[in-house]
Amino acid sequence: MGTRERRERSDASDRELVELFRGALAISGVTEKQIALAAVGGFGRGELSPGSDLDILFIHTGLAESTLSAFVKAMLNPLWSVGRQVDYSVRTRAETKSVARGDIKVIMGLLDLRHVAGNIYLTESLSAQSQKQWRNKFRSYLPMIRTTIKERTETFGELAFLLEPDLKEARGGLRDINTIRAISKSEFVPVSLDRLAAAEALFSQVRDVLHTVTGRSRDQLLLTEQDAVAAAMEYVDADALMLELSRAARTVDYVMQLSWFEIERRLHRISLKRSKSVPLAKGLVRFRNEIRVEIGYDIARDPGIGLRAAALAAQRGVRISLESIERLADEFALLPTPWPRQSREDLVALIGAGEAMIPIFESLDQEDLMSRWIPEWSHMRFLPQRNVLHHHTVDRHMLETAVRAAALTREVHRPDLLLVGALLHDIGKGYQGKDHSEYGAELIHPLARRLGFSENDAVTLAKMVEHHLLLPTVATRRDIDDPKTIEYVKSLVDNAELLELLHALSIADGEATGRTAWSEWKAGLVENLVERTLAAMQGVTPPPQPELTSQQLAKVSDGSLSLEIFDLGDVLNLEIVAPDRVGLLSAITAVFAVTRLDVRSAKTRTVDGIAVMNWIVNVDVNLPTPSPERLLDLIERALVGTEDLRVRIEERIRSYRRRPGILVPPPVVTAITQIVTDATIIEVRMHDRPALLHTVATAITEFGVDIRGAIVSTLGAEAFDTLYVTDLGGAPLAHDQAVDLAIALENILTAQD
Repeated sequence: MGTRERRERSDASDRELVELFRGALAISGVTEKQIALAAVGGFGRGELSPGSDLDILFIHTGLAESTLSAFVKAMLNPLWSVGRQVDYSVRTRAETKSVARGDIKVIMGLLDLRHVAGNIYLTESLSAQSQKQWRNKFRSYLPMIRTTIKERTETFGELAFLLEPDLKEARGGLRDINTIRAISKSEFVPVSLDRLAAAEALFSQVRDVLHTVTGRSRDQLLLTEQDAVAAAMEYVDADALMLELSRAARTVDYVMQLSWFEIERRLHRISLKRSKSVPLAKGLVRFRNEIRVEIGYDIARDPGIGLRAAALAAQRGVRISLESIERLADEFALLPTPWPRQSREDLVALIGAGEAMIPIFESLDQEDLMSRWIPEWSHMRFLPQRNVLHHHTVDRHMLETAVRAAALTREVHRPDLLLVGALLHDIGKGYQGKDHSEYGAELIHPLARRLGFSENDAVTLAKMVEHHLLLPTVATRRDIDDPKTIEYVKSLVDNAELLELLHALSIADGEATGRTAWSEWKAGLVENLVERTLAAMQGVTPPPQPELTSQQLAKVSDGSLSLEIFDLGDVLNLEIVAPDRVGLLSAITAVFAVTRLDVRSAKTRTVDGIAVMNWIVNVDVNLPTPSPERLLDLIERALVGTEDLRVRIEERIRSYRRRPGILVPPPVVTAITQIVTDATIIEVRMHDRPALLHTVATAITEFGVDIRGAIVSTLGAEAFDTLYVTDLGGAPLAHDQAVDLAIALENILTAQD
């Protein structure tokens, strides 16, 4: 079946309608000059599938309603009597023009108006009138087009990722192709129609075969029908067919993105001339509502710029300009192995953006950038899952799992491992004869090392992938009251951190799969299993306090404040040794905030009254790197109170809050009093932002508490800070005091977030 068969089917329907039209004229007394019969929509294009309705329009010169009714019944009764489906309208040209002003479906159907019978002048004049109306009023139709696309996506989903897609209505399907064709007819912007030809031919052919095989006019390709359709089309199997459908739908969706990009550029052409680009990071600017690569920037000499752009765009909830994505693909350079830390964190920040990640990821994937960064991803692209529990292809399921994992980053100590594990947990699927969990563990270990994770982290990721089904499987199939069940889980999950990560991954994976695979009942069973296993492990142990190097110990003998800067390439290492005093951490972080030194990680410890601090920071690319002398001067002035930095810091926080961004989980602050004997632990988990550590340190100091040490980590866009605090006498906080501090700090951070 193909274009020729659809045309022949349309021609046969034309001949049938002409005969019925002539018969109705004879019966009703209506003359041929008073009325015309036209085909619209798919029938108008001559693309009639076996189960398609006949979409027709009666155009008249102003006949009486009773006369029209008699004519229509005389013509359509023979069709209705044999069960033919007919979608018809009856209007004058003026009525049609009026209705078309506010009904996007009507005006788009008229763009394919084709004369069948009667007064050809009525048809041709209405067609010309409709084409002109579409071109002249196109801007006013744009909101309606957007709304219909959004509503169809919400109702039918995205064809490329569905296991049982609607070939016509789902995003990326035939309806979108017709919309793109209508945009082209507006002559408002150029449209890449040639890129749609193969996709349209495939969808139309599959739809024809589906109608024929099932004997129904339904356009949803169900799992139970895919084998028969694939066989009729001589595919190797249904998976091969679904792979081609997914690839075609992504092409359609990409052309739609390109079309909207051109539309928006045309709409904002005047204001774009007045806009200025705002530098964001090395080689990147924000121009209006897009992240762009600077004109003339040498992409080939900066392999990390693509992931940097993706992270910035996702975290701000904006897009990368399509021109920049094409440049990133054309001038692509491989990242070194292992990846630099910043590139790994950019990947984590991209994944951690939640829903905002998906359009960025998809745009990069369309230009094959994701597979060039992570070659293992190429096998996942478009891969179907013939499993009634799943609704999406493998790659989209992994993206959806990562989205749900992003909402759980406050629940784990290593959000970076959770996010990467969620994105790649099914990486072993689609390999014939291999268990996807076991083979996935084999694949992800070298991949993790290539991404720059440590050997211990790579092992953890491999165990996450290998055992990502363990907890829900055991919880639903084994007796969790049996101690042997708990021992079995402990034998496979040998530490609390891994158990914590597997629990969050189980939730994300289950929620991404759907209600059939995840319910409150199953969630409760898994949580119960985790609690029992964790109890057997005797609790979660926080990160140990850092050990001092011999070089740091040598500096302790000198009581003066000192600062050294070591350039590590993409980051700076600042080592500070200073006499300890209340408010020291707050003063240092204040200086970092106003000089725009972005803290990525830190380890601090107080030894015999001397604070030894090691800071890893990024420098704002738009500002010169401050000298050690300048930083020391600012810190000393902050300590003695001669430099009031609060106003400048508050302005940075206000500026950050004014920027649009993604929705993130609220901050979580936890007090731990039962593990360390000489201090109380305060853990802060939240989305990173300017001056965060200063806010935390200042709030703790104002609470009348001393900070003895800290371990600071920024993992992607998530901050995880562990602070060791005591009262001013050097003793751990009482339990109630520690809880009050945690609540107060969480309230402060939530108010500023």
